[in-house]
Amino acid sequence: MTDEQESVRPSGVWATAVGVARVRALETERENALFRDPLAHAFATAGGLGPTSPPLPGDEAARRRRMGVAFSIVIRTKFLDDLLQQASASGVRQVVLLGAGMDSRAFRMDWPEGTRLFEVDTAAPLDFKASVLRQERAVARCERITVAVDLREDWPGALAAAGHDPAVPTVWIAEGLLIYLREDAVELLLARISAQSAAGSRMGLTLGSRGVIERFGADAAPGSAASMWISEMPDDPVGWLAGHGWEAASHTLRERGAAYGRPISTPPQREERPGGLISAVRR
Repeated sequence: MTDEQESVRPSGVWATAVGVARVRALETERENALFRDPLAHAFATAGGLGPTSPPLPGDEAARRRRMGVAFSIVIRTKFLDDLLQQASASGVRQVVLLGAGMDSRAFRMDWPEGTRLFEVDTAAPLDFKASVLRQERAVARCERITVAVDLREDWPGALAAAGHDPAVPTVWIAEGLLIYLREDAVELLLARISAQSAAGSRMGLTLGSRGVIERFGADAAPGSAASMWISEMPDDPVGWLAGHGWEAASHTLRERGAAYGRPISTPPQREERPGGLISAVRR
């Protein structure tokens, strides 16, 4: 870790982005990887979660929970990669990553000419990320624009100032984000997205599964990712999004995992609720 990276050491909610990078780095090493993220290892190492880092503490139950979370990260990454590729194929050339964290899609995916990708996050993770990107001499495959703003503030104004055009379609990604926001903040976020979305815009969301807080959050260590989870997804996510003008489809991790050749071998412990992987189109 460089002195510059040490000065912006991950902390709080955005530190979980480094944990996500670690999961993506481990997936990248698999022979049958669902995606390749060459920068993930550098992000994880710079954040203190590289291969030589001490093992995470906890008992067998904690280890199984981490495995479950890692599985969800891998499946949602593949799901949203596919959604972005489909949006590009349909002609969408504006991409907005909300709470971008250590997302490296601007660098690892093939983008059509003319694509503009906006990464929206607070200054600390963007600064940390920039130092790693400089160290790795990474070159984006599209026009990449960072927007340093708190999503609880006037991020649409900051996004517009950075060059986003709401008059043309946008593909929006909110990955691993909404579970950290209270219900009213989630509603406000969706209303703002909708107001900036021309017809034909697309959206990919990940929502917390019903009961996830009780399973992972109740006994979580203070400061851990699970201890900061707040929001549960609606009982009817498709109907919820329809009320905001989006035609949506929901998918479960189990369903997508099986489709990607990563089936979950254990039977569900309870009746499966509507899925937490959401794709939507603005009509």
